[in-house]
Amino acid sequence: MTQEIGIGLAAMLLPAALLLAVPAKAVEPDAARFQLERSGDHFIRLDKQTGAMSICQDQNGNLVCRMAADERSAYDDELDRLSDRVSKLEKAVAANGGSSLPSDAEVDRTLGIMQKFMRGFMGLAKEFQNEEQPDSKAQPQKT
Repeated sequence: MTQEIGIGLAAMLLPAALLLAVPAKAVEPDAARFQLERSGDHFIRLDKQTGAMSICQDQNGNLVCRMAADERSAYDDELDRLSDRVSKLEKAVAANGGSSLPSDAEVDRTLGIMQKFMRGFMGLAKEFQNEEQPDSKAQPQKT
C-alpha cells in the first residue's frame, strides 16, 4: 500500500515539478506603446494600446502626468462602482457572521470527493503495474 501511495504521489508531483522548472517569460514593456507630443508648455501622452490620453508637465526635471478630464470622470465613476461593490461584500460578510470557513457538511463532501478520486487513481496505477509485459521478460523495477 505504501508503494502505491508513493507511485500516486510521484505521478501527481512530477507535472508540478516540471512546470516549476520551466522559466517564465518576463513581460517586457513595449517601448513604442506611448507617444509623447509637445503642445505649448506641456506634453500630451497617448497610450497606443488603450487609447488613454494624459496631460504631462515638466516639474523640476520630472515629467508629471495626469489624466485628461473625460478620463477622470470615467475613472471616478468606476471608483464609485467598485466602492459600492466592496460595501455590499462587506455587508454580506458581516451578515454571515464574519466566518468564511466551510461547514462540516462541506468539508465531509470535499473529503469524500478526494477519497473517491484517490481510490480511482490508485486503482488505475495498480492496473498498470499488474499488466503483463508483451515480451514476457522480467522487467527491471522502475520506481
